[in-house]
Amino acid sequence: MSEIINDKWINIDEAATYLGVKSVTVRDWIRKDKGMPAHKIGKQWKFKVSELDEWVKSGRSAID
Repeated sequence: MSEIINDKWINIDEAATYLGVKSVTVRDWIRKDKGMPAHKIGKQWKFKVSELDEWVKSGRSAID
């Protein structure tokens, strides 16, 4: 059941809240190509919670 919940699409503000950072930080990571699993849908950036979890667990989120 948790996999279904974690496969939800969220917007940039929700992703920032989920990761404990500001929205501007998430936008900066996307712009600087930090490997963040972001998907452009129309004019909006969307994220899958499961992909964000995997990105953090992999350690790629800590690369400068």
